[in-house]
Amino acid sequence: MVSRERWLVLSDGARPTEDIYFLESVAPHLRCEGHDGGRLDVRGWRWRLARWVLSRQPGANLVLCRTLPEGALRWLERECGAFGRIVYVIDDDLAAAAADETLPAAYRTRMARAAAQQPRLLALADEVVACSTGLAERLRKCHGNVRVMTPPLIAPLPDLTHFAAAPSAEQPWRLGFHGTRAHLSDLEQIAPALEALQRERDDSELELMLGQHAPPVLAELPRTHCPAPLSWSKFRDYQARHRVHIGLAPLLDTPFNRGKSFIKFLDIASMGGVGVYSNRAPYTEIVEHGVNGLLAEDDPGDWQRCITWLLEQPEAARGMAEAAAERAAGLGVVRCEW
Repeated sequence: MVSRERWLVLSDGARPTEDIYFLESVAPHLRCEGHDGGRLDVRGWRWRLARWVLSRQPGANLVLCRTLPEGALRWLERECGAFGRIVYVIDDDLAAAAADETLPAAYRTRMARAAAQQPRLLALADEVVACSTGLAERLRKCHGNVRVMTPPLIAPLPDLTHFAAAPSAEQPWRLGFHGTRAHLSDLEQIAPALEALQRERDDSELELMLGQHAPPVLAELPRTHCPAPLSWSKFRDYQARHRVHIGLAPLLDTPFNRGKSFIKFLDIASMGGVGVYSNRAPYTEIVEHGVNGLLAEDDPGDWQRCITWLLEQPEAARGMAEAAAERAAGLGVVRCEW
């Protein structure tokens, strides 16, 4: 008989990482095997209660995601021998982000603090779980036990009834960019393509979920909406209700981006779209050009050609969205032993 194990995520607020890579992917499988697990918020005033709970959980396995508050980290460094396995889950190259001058200054500062703490978390971890092969390769220089867990699919795949009507001024096709501010430079690189499309056509609607941080040259375009970024829980609700026809995932060749996963492929499929992706890893590992998405070069003209082709070939675009959903369903299975 397999003994029952307890797994606890020590949460510093990285809810997307915690949910995607453990609580809504791995944890359900562990429960099916008779184990249990949950989230323990260790921030601020909650740390006192969390410490009390942890002191009564000898032998529990711990999951750390990205960072810990300083007090919780110091305590764990002293008390780590009381616990079972400690797994560190990471989905960004923190050091590369801190050094990337194209990223917003506030984001770089936050990443620099996280990167400074990372060696201590790696020292605590029995195992490191990285979201991509590129990130895993970097971390193997710092830790002897690193494995890859690519992003699982935790959102439902919708039907594609929004593809029923051909694009027109009355029923424009929706193009969406739902990246964070960390991808502003990536978006700015394709801005000329989007500007040309929105000024030359009347059958496309562009959504940039960046709020006030959207590049002004794009925010002022016709039929362009810039809703404010949402919290993780609200974004998931929005993702389940909102549909796009074409998702945009530009990714420049930078050290930071080389650690990225293909999660945007899953996000676009979850909103019912077919994606246009930069022609480089990680997308070249999963996108078959013309089958389940399009791969574009860094030239904005190529992005414009790809998007225009989809707008003018609605049946082919729908077929590619169907193929993308099928690929997402296969990719999204958890293939990671815990």
